[in-house]
Amino acid sequence: MKQFIAAICVALSVLLWMPPGFAEGPSSVEAAQRAELEAAWKAASKTGIVGPSNITLLNQATLKLPAGRVFVPKAEGARVLRAMGNVVHDQSFVGLIVSTEENVNWLVTVKYIKEGYIKDDDARHWNADDLLSSIKDGVEESNKDRVRRGFAEMQVIGWVESPAYDSRTHRLVWSLLGKEKGEPDSADKNINYNTYALGREGYFSLNLVTTSSRIANDKAEAHQLLAALFYNDGKRYDDFNVATDQVAAYGLVALVGGAAVAKKLGLFALVGAFLAKFAKLLFVGAAVAAGGVAKLFGRKPRDGEAWRVL
Repeated sequence: MKQFIAAICVALSVLLWMPPGFAEGPSSVEAAQRAELEAAWKAASKTGIVGPSNITLLNQATLKLPAGRVFVPKAEGARVLRAMGNVVHDQSFVGLIVSTEENVNWLVTVKYIKEGYIKDDDARHWNADDLLSSIKDGVEESNKDRVRRGFAEMQVIGWVESPAYDSRTHRLVWSLLGKEKGEPDSADKNINYNTYALGREGYFSLNLVTTSSRIANDKAEAHQLLAALFYNDGKRYDDFNVATDQVAAYGLVALVGGAAVAKKLGLFALVGAFLAKFAKLLFVGAAVAAGGVAKLFGRKPRDGEAWRVL
C-alpha cells in the first residue's frame, strides 16, 4: 500500500504542473475537471489493494491480482472514471485495475452483468462488419452525454482485433480503434481491448484501455488478467442447470455488436422490454490513456510535455 500511495503522490504533483496554454489560467470548467481528478485519485489511494492478492469479485469469482497491480474498489474507481469523462453504470461496475510500474499506461475496468446464462451458439454466425456498424451507432449515442458534460466526442475507426470466442474456456475477446473527433489521423489512437468471462448467471467484462502504439504489448496484460479470473464452485458456465437457471434474453453477439445487430441477424428473439444496450465503449481520451495514467503511476512529464485532463 505504501508503494501505491507514493505513486499517487507523484501523480498529484504532476496534476499541479500547468502545461503551455494554461499560463493565463485554465477555464473554470478545466479547473473543475482537474480538481475532481486530483480528488478522485486521492480517494483511490486510500482504498486500493496492491497485488499479489486474491480479490473477491462479488459472490461470483476471485481475481488473482498479480504483483505491481492495484485493484481500486467500486466507489473510488467509478469516481476516477467519471472524472476522466466516462459514463459509469453503478449497477454493473465492480472496480478498476491500474499499475504501479513506471511507464505503464493502461487501465482495466471490471464489470459484472448478472442477466442470466449467455448462450454462445450465435458466435458461429456473426459478421464483423455488421457488429462494427452497431458499435459506431452506440458511441454516437454516448457522445450526447459527453457533450452535455463538456468532454470531447469520440469516434470509432475500426477493428484492432475482430471478435474471437473460445468455446472451451467461454472467454470472448475483441478490440476497436478509436479517437477523439477532429483528432489528426497521425495521432496515437485510443484502444479498448475487451475481454469477457462467461459464467452461470452472467458474465464479467474486463476492458483494457490503452493506445494504438502500445496495444501490441499491453494486450498481454488483458489476457493475463482474464486468465486470473476464476468463478466460484457452482457459478461456472458449465454449472448451468437448464431446469432451474435463468437464460439471458440475448446471445453472445450482443456483447459485441448490441441488440440491434443480433436482431437484424435473427440470432435471438427479444423478450419483453429488452433493456440490454450496446457493449458501450469506455474511452478515456488519448491524452489520459496515453499519458495521464502513465504519469499518475510513473514518471513526471518532461520539460514542455503537455498534460491534459479531459
